Amino acid sequence: MSSFEPRRRFSPFPGLRRTPVHVIGAGLGGLCLAQGLRRAGIDVAVYERDVSAFARAQGHRLHIDEHGRDALSATLPPHLFRLIAAIAGRPAPNINGFDPQLRPTGVFALDDSAPESATGDGLMPAHAVIDRHVLRQVLLSGLDDIVHFGRRCVGYDSDTGTVTARFADGGSAQGSVLVAADGVGSVIRAQRLPQAQVVDSQVRLIYGRVPLTSDLRGGLPPEMVSSVFNSVVGPGNRFVGIAPVQYRLPPATAATRLAPEITFPPIDDTLAVMFGCRLDHLGLSDTQLRAASGRRLRESVLEHLSGWHPLVTRIVERWTPTSIYPITVRSSVPVPPWPTSNVTLLGDAIHAMSPAAGAGANIALRDAAALAAALTEANTGRPLSDYEREMIDEGFRMVRLSAASGTRILAADPLPE
Repeated sequence: MSSFEPRRRFSPFPGLRRTPVHVIGAGLGGLCLAQGLRRAGIDVAVYERDVSAFARAQGHRLHIDEHGRDALSATLPPHLFRLIAAIAGRPAPNINGFDPQLRPTGVFALDDSAPESATGDGLMPAHAVIDRHVLRQVLLSGLDDIVHFGRRCVGYDSDTGTVTARFADGGSAQGSVLVAADGVGSVIRAQRLPQAQVVDSQVRLIYGRVPLTSDLRGGLPPEMVSSVFNSVVGPGNRFVGIAPVQYRLPPATAATRLAPEITFPPIDDTLAVMFGCRLDHLGLSDTQLRAASGRRLRESVLEHLSGWHPLVTRIVERWTPTSIYPITVRSSVPVPPWPTSNVTLLGDAIHAMSPAAGAGANIALRDAAALAAALTEANTGRPLSDYEREMIDEGFRMVRLSAASGTRILAADPLPE
């Protein structure tokens, strides 16, 4: 009998279409995966530790590259992808460099050669920008019955046929596959791959949002308003990143026309602005950072910007206090491939990376689409190891690239070998 005959093939997950895939974490990657599995007719449930979708700050703005775009196109219902394409801003594919006096230091041109749309489900270029909350709300659309908030996973039990997630409330959920999409502090990774390490880069970022008013827009250099990102680097590897978020259509207007099941509040154009430096230069401990109010964090950043161009300090002065929060920049240490099982991982749960290369969210979305395809094809005999091998290669390649960028720009600790 030929090894290519269909009845010789087998599924590594024979109960896949009868027993749910359980996803731990309702971030962008977990929700993208859920959308893709639902679109393929595979039963899926998502468990999120937060009590709601917007219980904590998780970033203001995303640059969606061709990987993220193609993943969204492959997993979302077509009308939701068209909604994102209608909303997302279309900046020039450039990253501008400036010194503290806003003298240009160079322009980095992003690869813009990818075709505008991979599937025809909507037209979207290789580089677009969108508010993270807006994208997450789109990804949540239609998943009310499968996303369970306030369910903190504490571990799992696995055998050859099923895997059971355990939750802090004493409950459990049995499925055919368990997916760790629970971020840099993943409890699933800690159990599945105890050898995997996450290291502190010793860099801290402080994020804030600034309303892009007409007077502020008029005072900015034109290239700063029109490009993907602006990097202002000063003494001591202090850094200010300025990223416009400008919508093609107001989200509420676009949703009314393309996805009336989604209700957006009024959303204006903004600047996503971040300050970064090493912890030992910051003047605040981690405990003080976590306890500080938005106003206190803004005051601390302004102290670091003394003598910088007045426009930079003016932008930071306009940070909306309730939008300001700190993050610790951490990176995963690359690990070699592991034996495939019915427990797998995606995104920051396995390859957390510095935001210095702006790739983390796009790689998580790429993982999600690839895993959705792999699980869809599992019943035809395609091994899940194909997904994990590609995810490891691409994910850790970007971890290394992002870490090197963080070391160069912010003097972050180098990634351990």
